[in-house]
Amino acid sequence: MEPTQVLIRPVVSEKSYVLAANDKYTFRVHPDAHKTEIRQAVESLFDVKVVEVRTMSVKSKPKRRGLIQGRTRSWKKAVVQVRPGDTIPIFQGLQGLEG
Repeated sequence: MEPTQVLIRPVVSEKSYVLAANDKYTFRVHPDAHKTEIRQAVESLFDVKVVEVRTMSVKSKPKRRGLIQGRTRSWKKAVVQVRPGDTIPIFQGLQGLEG
């Protein structure tokens, strides 16, 4: 699997910004990707050294719109910790927006 197929998009939330301050970055990843693929994709795309990868499956939630019931999609999330001093520039540009 190509590195651009493994990482789908960064997760933008308050919790991910708190983790980004501690050199941990959160990504939405392909459901079939494993930790080694995620590590290699982050290292090749962002030129950083990955220390640890944690993955989790986010379960779907029930939603309603009027009488129509359904569920959101389930997806896979990865929290990637990089070596101290390394940064991923996607999250750096958004740091000024939170204040």
